[in-house]
Amino acid sequence: MKIIATGMLVVMAIVYFTSKSYEAVYPAIGFVRAFAEAAMVGGLADWFAVTALFRHPMGLPIPHTAIIPRNKDRIGDTLANFLRENFLVTKIVAQRMHGVDMASAVGRFLKSPAGGEGRLRYGASRIFADIVGSLDQDRLGSMFKGAVNKQARQLDLATPMGQILDVVMAEDRHGPLIDSTIKWAYRTLDTNEHVIRTIVHERANAVMRWTGLDDRVANEVMDGLYKLLADMAVDPKHPVRAKTEESLLEFAHELKADPELRQRVEDWKLEMIENPAIGEWIDGIWEHGREALLKASRDPDTALAGHFGEAMVQLGGSLQKDPILNRQINRFARRAVAGVVSSYGDNIVKLVSETIRGWDAQTITDRVENAVGRDLQYIRVNGTLVGGLVGVTLHTLGLWLYH
Repeated sequence: MKIIATGMLVVMAIVYFTSKSYEAVYPAIGFVRAFAEAAMVGGLADWFAVTALFRHPMGLPIPHTAIIPRNKDRIGDTLANFLRENFLVTKIVAQRMHGVDMASAVGRFLKSPAGGEGRLRYGASRIFADIVGSLDQDRLGSMFKGAVNKQARQLDLATPMGQILDVVMAEDRHGPLIDSTIKWAYRTLDTNEHVIRTIVHERANAVMRWTGLDDRVANEVMDGLYKLLADMAVDPKHPVRAKTEESLLEFAHELKADPELRQRVEDWKLEMIENPAIGEWIDGIWEHGREALLKASRDPDTALAGHFGEAMVQLGGSLQKDPILNRQINRFARRAVAGVVSSYGDNIVKLVSETIRGWDAQTITDRVENAVGRDLQYIRVNGTLVGGLVGVTLHTLGLWLYH
């Protein structure tokens, strides 16, 4: 546009000097000369006006030129105050937010996460991933492990153990546990039969060993143990099973009421917490959790997959269909935005003002000129054309009045 505007001015100058040379011979050319002469005046005047906004015309320090560079600080303050008085006003923002259906917008996004909001979704995902990745891994890990350790130390383990055991016994779910214990005892007995026989043989006196009674005693002991386990396995009402159930009920009660047993459970819990293996396990949980969080945040499709994704879709549908929930979300959004404006409006204004103050004169000149310069060059073009038309009009009036 600068080339076009300047080119028109040059063309008008050529036309003016050419027509001036032939006007005496061809009087009608006077109209062309008048147009070109006035067009040059209009074009030069508007060039001076446009240039004076951004710099000194031809480098001459003419008063009231280079207006924007000389007044950049005042422009920044004025712009900041304009924003503060006309936009960052709690009442205005609250009124504007009344027309914004934030809940429905969020609902549409959640219900159709792969729709037109893809850029928003991927942009938010990248920002979240960058935030997670920039956090101090060691410090954050220490905070996580410290929080887990603290919660574990405060946890009353004995009471829920007793309650769980009560529920298991009440719903008759302890049978498979006892059956498994019997099978384990049978396998252990079978595997260690030689150990039992050796113990009987070593504790028998010489007479029993000489007569072979120790082997008979060992056989009787083994047969009795095998028979006991077999009877317990096939008879749900076996006295030993009943005694076991009674002991379990008593144990559940003691877990909830016996201070000594509760203290032993507490001591066992603290020993487990202090165990290095538990610390390594918690470290592993943290590392896997952090990696999973980063992976999910970098891939929004993964983050919105599975049961979590289904829950988000259902929430999106509720936000669109439930008028009460929709109204509550929108009310919260209005209050939140109005609160931000009320609390941080002055800081936003200060940021605008200080940013412009921090720019050098050339920077603000280039940015403003790039923003509105094209329209300003149209002013030069229009000034050239309008000036030419005024020149022709005045020339015509002069001929009509004086001839």
